[in-house]
Amino acid sequence: MTDQTINDLTIQAATVNGSGSQTANLILTRAIFHMGIPVAPKNVFPSNIEGLPTWYQLRVTPQGHMARRDQVDILIAFNVTTWHQDLRTVRPGGVVVHEEAFSTADARTDVTYYPVPFSKLAKAKIQNDTLRKQLANMIYVGVVAGLLGIPWEALDHAVRRQFLSKPKAVQVNLDAIKVGFDYWQDNFSKQDPYRLEPMTGVVDGKVLVEGNQAAALGALMGGVTVAAWYPITPSSSLCENLIAYSDRFRTDPGTGEKRIAVVQAEDELAALGMAIGAGWAGARAMTSTSGPGISLMAEFAGLGYYAELPVVIFDIQRIGPSTGLPTRTSQADVGFAYTLSHGDTKHLVLLPGTVEECYEFARDAFDYADRFQTPVFVLSDLDLGMNLWMTPEFKYPDRPFDRGKVLTKADLERLAGEWARYRDVDGDGVPYRTLPGTDHPAAGYFTRGSGHDEHARYTESAEAYAANMDRLTRKFETARTVLPAPVIDESARSPIGLIAFGSTHAAVVEARQALMSAGRPVDYLRLRALPLASAVVDFVSRHERVYVVEQNRDGQVFDLIRLALPPALVGRLRSIRHYDGQPIPADAIIEPLLESEKVPA
Repeated sequence: MTDQTINDLTIQAATVNGSGSQTANLILTRAIFHMGIPVAPKNVFPSNIEGLPTWYQLRVTPQGHMARRDQVDILIAFNVTTWHQDLRTVRPGGVVVHEEAFSTADARTDVTYYPVPFSKLAKAKIQNDTLRKQLANMIYVGVVAGLLGIPWEALDHAVRRQFLSKPKAVQVNLDAIKVGFDYWQDNFSKQDPYRLEPMTGVVDGKVLVEGNQAAALGALMGGVTVAAWYPITPSSSLCENLIAYSDRFRTDPGTGEKRIAVVQAEDELAALGMAIGAGWAGARAMTSTSGPGISLMAEFAGLGYYAELPVVIFDIQRIGPSTGLPTRTSQADVGFAYTLSHGDTKHLVLLPGTVEECYEFARDAFDYADRFQTPVFVLSDLDLGMNLWMTPEFKYPDRPFDRGKVLTKADLERLAGEWARYRDVDGDGVPYRTLPGTDHPAAGYFTRGSGHDEHARYTESAEAYAANMDRLTRKFETARTVLPAPVIDESARSPIGLIAFGSTHAAVVEARQALMSAGRPVDYLRLRALPLASAVVDFVSRHERVYVVEQNRDGQVFDLIRLALPPALVGRLRSIRHYDGQPIPADAIIEPLLESEKVPA
C-alpha cells in the first residue's frame, strides 16, 4: 500500500433518486464533521421525483476547501445504469465500493475494488420490507465507515442528529449501518491509502447550514411579516424553512395566533403582486423564486420601482433559458434581475457569497427596501442555496430596523400637512411616504404606475416625467454608496486581479492558494451588490489585467464592469466563464488564467 492519504479526499455516491440515499449521505457527512474534519458536500440530482441517477459528492480537506472537485477518490457505486460512467470519474489509485453484482469485466485495473453484496445483505439482514430499500443505503455508510476508520461514536451522533424529530428511526438505521460495518470488518483487508483521523480546532464554532435555510432565518430576523410564494426549484426550501421557523418563533404562545402571513399564490406573478401590496401597506414583505418566476415578475417589478414600493425578492438561480436544467446551478440571472421590467429600470441587487451572507443579506434586504422604497433582489443559486456549507454561527442583530422615511401623524402635524409623496427633500433622491391608516387628513396619496408628479397626481407632463426619472437616478446613486461594499484582498501585491461574486467565492479562495504556490499570486475583489461601487473601477485601475469569474455563458458581470470603466481601462478586463451546471471548481479558474498569462515563445 502506498503512503497514507489522511483527511484529504473526495467521496462520490452514485445512487438512484428517491431511494433514500440523501439521508445516508447526510449521516456520512455529519459523522465526518463530528470528527472535527471540514466537509464540503454537493448534490447533483435530476429534476424528476424518482428513478433517475443522482450523485452526492463529499469533499474532505484539512484546509476546509468548499469548492467542488472534478476528480473522485472514493466511488460508492450503487446504480447499475451509470456504473461504467461513474467508474471513469475515479482518479488512478482510487477506490471503488460497488454492488457485488456489477460486472468488473473489462473494467479499469488502476483502482482498488471492494465488492459488497448490498442487495443480498439488505434482504437477509433488514426484516422490514417497507424500509428495506431506504435502509440498504445505510449499509454503504457502514462499509465506508470501516474503510475510512470513522468511529462508531461519530456515526451514532450523526444518526441521532439526522432523526431528531423521529427518534424511533434511530436504532433501525444504526442497525443497518452496523450490517455494513461488520461486513467490512469480516471480509476485507485494507488495500488503499485513504484514512480519516479526528481533528481539533478547525471546525470549532462552525455549523452545517444550507443557504436557503440561512436566508429564511435572516428574513425572520429582518422582520418579515408577509411572504407570498409559489414553489419552484431551487428556491422552495427557502419559504419552507421560513414556515418552519415561523411555526416556532412567530406564533403567540398564549393564543396560538400566527404573527406572520405566508401565502402560496397561484403563480409567481400573483406572489409578487401580493408581496408588493403588503409592502405598500407597511408590512415587511418578500417572495422567493428562481429564473422562470423572475421572468413572470417583470411587470410588477417595474411597478415597484416606479411607484417606489418596498419588497424583497429572493432569486435562487438555476440554469436557463426557458425551463433549462431546473436542478443545476448558475449565475445567469444577474443582468436580467438588475434591469427587470421594460423602460429605464434598475434594481438594487445583493450578491451573497457565503451562507453567513445569505443570513445577513436576507436580514438587511428589508432595511434597504424600506430605506430606498424599492424592490431589492437577493441573488443566491442552487449550489449556495441547497447544499450544506460550513459556517460560523450567526450573530443576533445588534441594531433596530431601518424603516426609512415614513411620516407619522406627528410629522404631518408639524408640517401642517404640506408634503409631497415624490419630492426630493434631502437631495438623496429618496422621498417621504406615509402608511395607509395614518390618522391625518393629508396622509393619503394615489399610488400609481402611470405618470405622476411629485404630489403623486396623474400627469403626462414631459417635464414632470423627466424630473421623476432623474430623481430615481439620484436615489440609485445614493444606494450605490450604502449597499454592501466589495471585499478586497490585495495582499498578494500582484499586477493580476480577480473579480468574482456569489458562490464562485469558494473556488476563488482555493484557486488563489494554488496560484500562490505556483508562483502566480493574484489579488481579489468580491462583488457583493449592484450597482457597482466605485471601488471596482479603482481596483481595475491598480491592476494590469483583471479576470472576471462567473458562472454564466455570456459574461454578464464582465459586461457590466466594462460599461462602468473609462475607455482607457476596458482593455484590462478578461472573462473566465463556467456554465455546465456543476458548481465551479478551482481548476476552472486556474487553468484558463495560467493559459492566458503564458509568455509567448
